[in-house]
Amino acid sequence: MDHMSLVQRPHACPRVLLFDWHATLADTMDAMYHAVDDVIPELLERGLVERLVKPEDSKTVEDAKLVKYIRENAQLHPKIKSDRKISRTDIFEVLFGPDQEAKATAHRIFDQCYRNHFGNVKPFEPGLRPILERLRGMHMQLGVISNRRREYMLHELSVVDAEGWHGLFDTMACGDDVEHRKPAPDLILKALENLGVEPDHGCWYIGDSTTDVVAADRAGVTPIFYNGAQWEQVWIDKIFPNTVRHPHRPEAVVNNFAELLELVRYFIYELGCGIKPKRHSGPDPE
Repeated sequence: MDHMSLVQRPHACPRVLLFDWHATLADTMDAMYHAVDDVIPELLERGLVERLVKPEDSKTVEDAKLVKYIRENAQLHPKIKSDRKISRTDIFEVLFGPDQEAKATAHRIFDQCYRNHFGNVKPFEPGLRPILERLRGMHMQLGVISNRRREYMLHELSVVDAEGWHGLFDTMACGDDVEHRKPAPDLILKALENLGVEPDHGCWYIGDSTTDVVAADRAGVTPIFYNGAQWEQVWIDKIFPNTVRHPHRPEAVVNNFAELLELVRYFIYELGCGIKPKRHSGPDPE
């Protein structure tokens, strides 16, 4: 375990693993950025430019620069799209901060725009399906959650990896299943409700964004940050500063799914804390 990049080990043995979809399990980057390109001009046309976060209220200097560029150019900076490291949810968080109404409008417009681009999807890492199958074989209950609309998720789950991944998950919760999307805890709580499981730290939520970590913390489950973008530790420390305004931090950081599997195996086999749960007998995610 010494070589693994961890903030610290989680405090509780896992019995439920919930996964973010985009940029964690699945690569839908092209469609997402095309849709965001369509969203931003419409947001500004609706007068939301006045509701963009002020520079002094941005979490980082980089966030302030992103807002400034969008304010002046009505589009994402080309480097953001070429780096492919930030999700639309994090983009909306950077742009509008605590303004829930503005973010809800942005998500609604995104849902409409994404319909014009979605379709192609591939695993974010090669060899992901066997790892998910091994986790299920360790008596984990698995779920997937996403701010995406259910219609998009059903399609993407059915085409990923050619054969689809529906049978790998015990539940799925989508953006239009709940009142508030991430970083609110609603999606995580909905997935656990579907499983008949109370939220606690025995549920690990694995996601690639700051909003995933915030949502997990607010839901009372264990946040695991998936560093699929391969950020340097100095940047991870910057986006999780552990301040009064931004107190949320992951309990562990994994750079790939092999590390996640190793971490789960450590708890189950080396610490011997695994409890075989009753497999959820509810309907498939579809």
